[in-house]
Amino acid sequence: MISRPAISERSPSPPAPVLRRLGRVKYEPVWRAMQDFTDRRDESTPDEIWVLQHPAVFTLGQAGRPEHLLAPGEIPVIQVDRGGQVTFHGPGQAVVYPLVDLRRLGIGVRDMVERLEQAVIDVLAYYGIEGAARRDAPGVYVEGAKIAALGLRVRRGCSFHGLAFNIDMNLEPFERINPCGYEGLKVTQLNDLVNVDPGEVEARLLQRLMVALGYNDAFVEGPSNLP
Repeated sequence: MISRPAISERSPSPPAPVLRRLGRVKYEPVWRAMQDFTDRRDESTPDEIWVLQHPAVFTLGQAGRPEHLLAPGEIPVIQVDRGGQVTFHGPGQAVVYPLVDLRRLGIGVRDMVERLEQAVIDVLAYYGIEGAARRDAPGVYVEGAKIAALGLRVRRGCSFHGLAFNIDMNLEPFERINPCGYEGLKVTQLNDLVNVDPGEVEARLLQRLMVALGYNDAFVEGPSNLP
């Protein structure tokens, strides 16, 4: 398990981020909206946290190799600009995209990854489950099975893309790929380990993310439509 840096108090705290609850939305329009937001923002733009679910889709990162797509079938495949290899998104998976000015928070990319991982690990701990991160394969694992995937892109010092936390979904499509480029990697979800309310899990994840990123104020609720 990776040792985690202490979260230092900052004064003054960064502006409260805007939270957008987007519901279930197709992948590509959200991806393009993240790019547009990142290109248009400046040093005074509040960070935003987008929480949503996607219809079934495989995404292939910048380093993605087509041979890790074993049998996608009817599920669409989209080549995207995040880091990492191939992963699956689908209903029942909590997707969180932190659109964060890393320079303003005073953190680097590796630190950002670890803080996202820590937020998931903290949620798992609440439910009595031990989660762990791997430095060689970003994400969160429970007894060797992946329960949360991470993939980021940083442009002009600001992050987009983010994390996907398997809560209560159909895991079968993961059998059609080598998840994150690892042949035979097992994938799990929270509801197979303990009965949970997905809405409660999402709320706890957002709360732990606020702590991990050092925000001291509550979210400012933003409109649910894409910018």
